[in-house]
Amino acid sequence: MKIVIAIVRPFVAEKILEALRLAPVEACTVREVKGFGRQKNYLEEYRGGDYALAFIPKVQITVWVDDFRTEEIIRLIVTNARTGRMGDGKVFVLSSELAGLETFGIARSGEQETKEEFPEDGFAGFFG
Repeated sequence: MKIVIAIVRPFVAEKILEALRLAPVEACTVREVKGFGRQKNYLEEYRGGDYALAFIPKVQITVWVDDFRTEEIIRLIVTNARTGRMGDGKVFVLSSELAGLETFGIARSGEQETKEEFPEDGFAGFFG
């Protein structure tokens, strides 16, 4: 299992989320974040405002996917996020084992399941 984290421009987030919904994915979180990357030299030009030494608003989309669907989901995110300009975003891929996610808890029931107990078709029924 992989964790795909995309940090993108706010105005493309809905487009990406709609594409992920149609993909479909079973589990996804969205956060509003702030930061800067290589475009920090262009901060004062961001949306016509004076953002010198400020953080730029972005959206972080985190998706949990099976190993065999990782490339498909990355391609989908990049295709929908790309504008061709600096600051389009970044995509990170983590192994759930490397992230220390050997055991998952279900908040509703308080149950815990290890990765060996997942259904064979991924998350189906897991978050039910």
